[in-house]
Amino acid sequence: APYLSPHSDVVAQLVQAHQTQMHNLITLTNYQTRLAIYSALSSSEKSELKTTESLPLELTAGAIRQIEGPAEELVRYLLFANEPSLPGSIRGSSTFATEFAARGPRDQSGRSLRDFDLRRRLFKYPCSYLIYSKSFDTLPEPAKSYVYRRLLEILTGRDQSPTFAHLSTTDRRAILEILLATKSNLPEYWKRNHLLSDQISHIQVK
Repeated sequence: APYLSPHSDVVAQLVQAHQTQMHNLITLTNYQTRLAIYSALSSSEKSELKTTESLPLELTAGAIRQIEGPAEELVRYLLFANEPSLPGSIRGSSTFATEFAARGPRDQSGRSLRDFDLRRRLFKYPCSYLIYSKSFDTLPEPAKSYVYRRLLEILTGRDQSPTFAHLSTTDRRAILEILLATKSNLPEYWKRNHLLSDQISHIQVK
């Protein structure tokens, strides 16, 4: 009687687990970036500082490492690196999966980062839907620039490291096309190169 439902939807549980860790990593990257920027400011700059968007002209190597370490971890989780394979097809016990996927946004081909797989892995297109979140969009520079640069390197196949070997050529192309069509505030260098998707078709992912 005290509970709204007599069961727990396994799909909702998996999504919540992903969302919780994703927000943890966004917060960590935000926090470490602001600390690194603050430590690089002079005493006079610190006394006048109102926002960490006022970047110093130069960051030390240590400050850059402090920013790029958590930012790289964020990139890996964003793209579901090291995601455990599902033991088999799973199905929720409520309408959660249908309602969640229906929230989009979708590209011209009807694809969304909210589409589920639920056979091999959680999502059909392994890039977190939380890339659309306000917390992601408000990541301070230079962390956000680092994340976007790394994403483009990976999705265009320039990064062929084992960490991202789970992403097939088809995965990379689909994610890139979905982001180009649905993600606002992408860096201009993403938008200028309208041949990015075509480039991926010539890349052989090992």
